[in-house]
Amino acid sequence: MKKTLLSISLTSLLAATSLLSTQATAVEGLSANVGATSNYIWRGVSQTDNAAAISGGIDYADDSGFYAGTWASNIDFGDDASAELDFYLGFSGQLNEVVSYDVGYIYYAYPDSAQTDPANEYDFGEIYGALSYSYFSLSASYGINNDDGAAFADASLYVSADAEFEVADGLTLAFHIGDYSYDDAMVAEDYNDFSVSLSKDGFTFAVSDTDMDNDDMKFVISYAVDIDL
Repeated sequence: MKKTLLSISLTSLLAATSLLSTQATAVEGLSANVGATSNYIWRGVSQTDNAAAISGGIDYADDSGFYAGTWASNIDFGDDASAELDFYLGFSGQLNEVVSYDVGYIYYAYPDSAQTDPANEYDFGEIYGALSYSYFSLSASYGINNDDGAAFADASLYVSADAEFEVADGLTLAFHIGDYSYDDAMVAEDYNDFSVSLSKDGFTFAVSDTDMDNDDMKFVISYAVDIDL
């Protein structure tokens, strides 16, 4: 299974962040993000063959609730693919004083995945929705418009539950459980993933695992910064 979402040269990363911060001109609603992680984990599974990744993205958010953005990272699936480029747009807001929502569409692209074999192109998209109440959130993503090499994504459903608490000043504890189910059991097998993380000042330490056979628990250290543009 090619794509199966925790979403290093810290010296270089911080230098690039500083440069962006000093050169950028303020644009209402526009922001950027830069991150580094010891292992890019998506839905419990490494996207970098348990190696490090550096990522970055640009987002636009309007006061109406509309948002759009793009995000990129290095990957390693053991084939031609070396980069992931995501595009997304959506709408978020409040249903009432205590419940918020988020709905949208995301497209996962792998520009160099089919350099050797045209059948290995595995871009795919998902529609998603989420509801949040206090410390808790529920979300669901449904796979659509996949390339031939991403047959697993066709009508796949990922449902997750998350909880996040501030346990000390600036220190956040988060819990996650997800269920990935596939329309065609001959293409991919359903599985569950679990994680717990601690975050403070842009740093995150996470422990992630799945119930798949021969899958080891993963320990991940990440750092990310947001930049107002």
